[in-house]
Amino acid sequence: MVSFNLLIAVALVYVAFLFIIAFAAERRAERGREGWLRSPMIYTLSLSIYCTAWTFYGAVGYAARSGLEYLTIYLGPSLVMIGWWWILRKLVRIGRSQRITSIADLISSRFGKSTPIGVLVTLVAVAAATPYLALQLQSVTLSFAVFAEGSGQVWGEQELASAALWVAIGLAVFTVIFGTRNLDANERHHGIVMAIAVEAVVKLCALVAVGVFVVWGLAGGVGRTLDLIDASPISDWTQPGGRWVGLTFLAAAAFLCLPRMFQVLVVENADERHMATASWAFPLYLMLMSLFVVPIAVVGLNLLPAGSNPDLFVLTVPLAEGRNGLAIFSFLGGFSSATSMVIVSTIALATMVSNHIVVPIWLSSRGTGAMVSGDVRGVVIMARRLSIMGVLFLGYLYYRLSGGGEALAAIGLISFTGAVQVLPAMLVGVFWRGATRWGAASGLVLGFAVWMWSLFLPSFGADAIIPHSVMANGPFGIEWLRPQAFFGIDGIDPVIHAVMWSLLLNTGALFLGSILTFPLPMERLQGAQFVNVFEHSPNARSWTQSSAHAEDLLITAQRILGAEEAQTLFQAEARSQGKAGFLPDVTPGFVEGLERELAGSVGAATAHAMLGQILQGASVSVEDLIKVADETAQIMEYSSQLEAKSAEQERTARALREANEKLTALSIQKDAFLGQISHELRTPMTSIRSFSEILREGGMPPTQQAKYAGIIHDEAVRLTRLLDDLLDLSVLESGQVTLNQQDGVLRDVIDRAVDAADNREGALKIDRRRSEEGVELSTDLDRLTQVFINLIANARKYCDAQQPTLRIKVGRHEGRRVVDLIDNGSGIPEDKQGVIFEKFSRLTDDRKAGGAGLGLAICREIMNRLEGDITYLPGQGGAAFRVTLPSVE
Repeated sequence: MVSFNLLIAVALVYVAFLFIIAFAAERRAERGREGWLRSPMIYTLSLSIYCTAWTFYGAVGYAARSGLEYLTIYLGPSLVMIGWWWILRKLVRIGRSQRITSIADLISSRFGKSTPIGVLVTLVAVAAATPYLALQLQSVTLSFAVFAEGSGQVWGEQELASAALWVAIGLAVFTVIFGTRNLDANERHHGIVMAIAVEAVVKLCALVAVGVFVVWGLAGGVGRTLDLIDASPISDWTQPGGRWVGLTFLAAAAFLCLPRMFQVLVVENADERHMATASWAFPLYLMLMSLFVVPIAVVGLNLLPAGSNPDLFVLTVPLAEGRNGLAIFSFLGGFSSATSMVIVSTIALATMVSNHIVVPIWLSSRGTGAMVSGDVRGVVIMARRLSIMGVLFLGYLYYRLSGGGEALAAIGLISFTGAVQVLPAMLVGVFWRGATRWGAASGLVLGFAVWMWSLFLPSFGADAIIPHSVMANGPFGIEWLRPQAFFGIDGIDPVIHAVMWSLLLNTGALFLGSILTFPLPMERLQGAQFVNVFEHSPNARSWTQSSAHAEDLLITAQRILGAEEAQTLFQAEARSQGKAGFLPDVTPGFVEGLERELAGSVGAATAHAMLGQILQGASVSVEDLIKVADETAQIMEYSSQLEAKSAEQERTARALREANEKLTALSIQKDAFLGQISHELRTPMTSIRSFSEILREGGMPPTQQAKYAGIIHDEAVRLTRLLDDLLDLSVLESGQVTLNQQDGVLRDVIDRAVDAADNREGALKIDRRRSEEGVELSTDLDRLTQVFINLIANARKYCDAQQPTLRIKVGRHEGRRVVDLIDNGSGIPEDKQGVIFEKFSRLTDDRKAGGAGLGLAICREIMNRLEGDITYLPGQGGAAFRVTLPSVE
């Protein structure tokens, strides 16, 4: 007999092996070497999470209790993959075009990006998944108990509960580590998916190995096995046709609606073409998983004592024959079946809870919200981690309250029936443009209530929640509301009864509510895009032209995507518009694309709400939506061609407009500059001439003579500095400068700049991380120091904060080392940011600052000569400059 401690050790080693697999896949993806991680076979194997502990352990028990009825659980998904794969393809296309993160996100996006709809679907999904999670905990716990009993330990209720708790904790830790590393849904969970693919192979091989042993090792071959099946009650066809059809439909619908299946089918799909491979490979996988179910059930019933739990025949048959190695392998197969389901299911549910419940509540509670870059990102990740633990706790709680005594198949059917309540809203939403959110909401609420009353609450046992008198006579004696005999119709199987009435009332309410209500403009637009996703452009406009500032949008994007990702996104859009810098024009197309990017992290409803606040409610007009909804494919194609032809002209016109505006501004600045430079030259010359004449007259005390001589000297220095700046800029622009190539460390360059920046009495607090500044440089270090001196001096002069602070941060951007210098002042106005590096530009007439406004122009020319760059970095709260270093290690 296998030692229980040995089994624990094997389980821990297996978990560590999965950790290594997941970690290696994550590292490979981070390096951009996805390769086979995006293969169709990995995608197909990831779909195996449909085969949970129910199908590994419970299918054998299902067959032992109900004969061939167990096949319905495999038949439903096979029919979907073979005959309805075009529905899956449509869902995948919608998911990619709309940046869908979960099934709740899909449905809420379809119905006008409605947050209440997302909340409803999330609540339904969590409630429906709770029994299924309990099933997985129960199966793993019972498998541990089997081996513990073989070691002489008979587990009671307390030991089983304790084991289930530890299993839940272990699964929560694994899922938190590898399931919440990435925020963006398009940064797929490569580690998790790869681990699931490995587990798919393990559980298939384990079940086939037990089946081969049973058929050829115990039954005596295929012929003898078939004789045993014929002699067994399992072979008797006693299934009512209605129940068979009903369960097949239920399995097919659940395959589409289970959050974990939607996660791997749609969210984790890397290539739409993978569906073609999965359409035949996954049914083949299901066939292999079901191939030996009946032989194992028949041999188990013949071999093991009466009263043995048939759900555990996959384990107990090898153990009874002394095949300890096979039993351990079988245990790992069942362990893989349960853990893979729990991991993906909790990831999907945690995404829904965080995006549709936690984040909207958090944002509304913050009012205008925090303006710190990345703050929403941290909240979302923390919410998902806590949600994973919370969802697993609900599964454990259901396991404890229900007593864990139900057959695995019975628990699975309860969960399936709850999950399919989103089917009407999902399918009607993607095929009928007339569906409205009021119809979807009423259908979801009614279907969910019927499922809870007729199947979920009775599953806790007689008199546990619903008294026996209510089950027999209905609430308050209203017999037509009896939980398992609606409208007085008796004799229907409880599961089929719940499926029939919940979906019938759900669908009826959806159609009735949609007919009686009129869709909002956003619903009409989303309906057109969802229903005609293959014909319509994914970039149909849902925003009108807005006067919002690009910097406000950048701040919001940084809060969700992080500073680096947001800045790269905005800079790429600016380049595509023919603009320099980080801030593009706020066009409807850009806002639409930005919304999709944000939706990949926090869901479509939350992203739309956040942008809507910034854009002050700007949205598409009813007329525009009706036009979009009624356009034919030919008009859409013509429109796309017209947009493509005019795109280059629009970019050229924009560039010309900007150049004209810039020249106009520079002309004005030039006039101001000439007036200012004449003043700057005249003032010191006047002082020098006046005081030198006084000195020539003589007859004054030595102290006064020294004072006047000092004034002459200071004014001469001021004049010299101004002339040096003009000459320096002239030399740099003409290209006649000679660079002095040197090797050094960035930390030393910044030290020199800080010391030389005339920061008298510490007027400017400088915040640095010296550990990040150990970057090797090979350039003209003196010129680079000059750039930093100018930027630090500007921060000291112009930062208007009560306690001026300059943050110097070293990082990477687009593969190059950058240094960001960010102060905590009010920053530079957006309309001035385009001219700050011009030699005639001066943003203020503040004479106390001194100089002629040539510093940033000199910095730009220096960085150009050093093959680096200097840019203004918007959206940081204060004035921010990014210096791209010319040469790094």
